[in-house]
Order: sequence, then C-alpha cells, then structure tokens
Amino acid sequence: MPHQSATCTSASLRLVSYNIRKCVGLDQVRRPERILNVINETGADIVALQEADRRLGVRPAALSHEAIRGGSDLVPLSLAPNSRSLGWHGNALLVRQGFAVDAVHRLDLPSLEPRGALVADLHWRGRGLRVVAVHLGLLRRDRLRQLQHIAEWLQARPFGPTVILGDFNDWSQPRATSVQLPGFAMAIPGRSFHSVLRLAALDRIAASAGVKLNASGVHVSDLSRRASDHLPVWADVTLVAAAAPA
Repeated sequence: MPHQSATCTSASLRLVSYNIRKCVGLDQVRRPERILNVINETGADIVALQEADRRLGVRPAALSHEAIRGGSDLVPLSLAPNSRSLGWHGNALLVRQGFAVDAVHRLDLPSLEPRGALVADLHWRGRGLRVVAVHLGLLRRDRLRQLQHIAEWLQARPFGPTVILGDFNDWSQPRATSVQLPGFAMAIPGRSFHSVLRLAALDRIAASAGVKLNASGVHVSDLSRRASDHLPVWADVTLVAAAAPA
C-alpha cells in the first residue's frame, strides 16, 4: 500500500529520489504519465528527480510542468534557468502544496562532464528544511570532488536541517561518501539499479542533524519495474525541533 502523506498531521515527511531516465521506460517508449503514476504510488512529500530534462540543446523537459500539475498532487519548483527545462542539469524538485520556498540555488559541480546540483530552502509548519538534489558523476574522483564542493557550499551558507537526495552513481559501500559529508547520516535504501536486475544501491539519501531518519526503502511495483532503469528510493524522516534553551 502506498505511503499516505503525513504532512497534514505530523512532523514526518516522505522523501523520494528517482532517476526517471527522461521518462523512457524499459520498453524504450517515453511515457511521462507512467513516471507520474509511479511517483504517486510512493506517497512522496518531496521528490528529487534525476534525468528530468533531455540532454541536448536547451534541454527541454521530459516531464513537463503541465503534466506534473495535471497528473499528481505535487508542485514543481521553479528552478530551471529557462522556460523549457524542468530543472538544472536534469535535476528537479517536486513538493506537496504547503511548502514555502525561501530561496533556490543552482550549483555547478566540478567534473569532466557537465554536472550540477539544486538547493531549495523550504519552510513547512514553521520549520526550515534545505533540500539538495544531486546526480553525481560517473568517475569516483569526480564524485568525491562534487561532494566536497557541496559540503563546503553548505558550510559557508548555513540554513538549518538539510537532506541530500539523488543518484550518487556509487557502486561501492558508503564510507568514502560519508567522509565527504561530515555531519550527515547516510541512508542506503537498497539496490535500486537496474530496476529489474537490482545490481547496485546507486540512489541514496543523506540527512544532517535536525532530521531523524526513521525508515527507508526501495519502491518496487509492477509499474516501477517498467517505467525507468532505476527504482525510486524513499526515506521517512521527522524534523526534530531544536531543544529549548536552558
């Protein structure tokens, strides 16, 4: 049974990360509505998407704003540098209504290939949450440099509790990744790639102090196994209120 969003009743949220492969399924057919149906199955409150835009030219959205609004209860954040794309370097963020957006930031990441990250500073029920959406590089040295760049950027611009969601492209265990993200707990929900063969846990979610990781997993359904070569991963988190001063 899909998770029922808890945003209206508690301080708990479901975070989802999903590499949607430009909406092209294993049948090699581009079907945005199929991707939206999978997202709806997850019951997500915040979704980080990877490969949400096509790769060439002005990078037109593979999953359009209109399709998202018409086919889900989620709202796409305005993060693209132009009117044709959904996100930045293919990264996009969707949230349920009720989140206030304080600021958005587009980061260029060091790499031999074009890579970027999105940062959204959100407020919900009087609590701040910074969400970072990433799709890291294929080379290990690039991934480590990219994580270091993100960590340094975050440290220079404190906001509050932070989560990092995305395709980490890391086939190894998380120790090296965790070293590059001091102060973060790493959730590795399970083997999310390939959606049929389940070979590697490439998709991960990291949480800083102020965000309690309660549970995590991989969303497996008949539809999700066909919609992309990745399966969505999720984490249920609680925003922990700061302790009152003594």
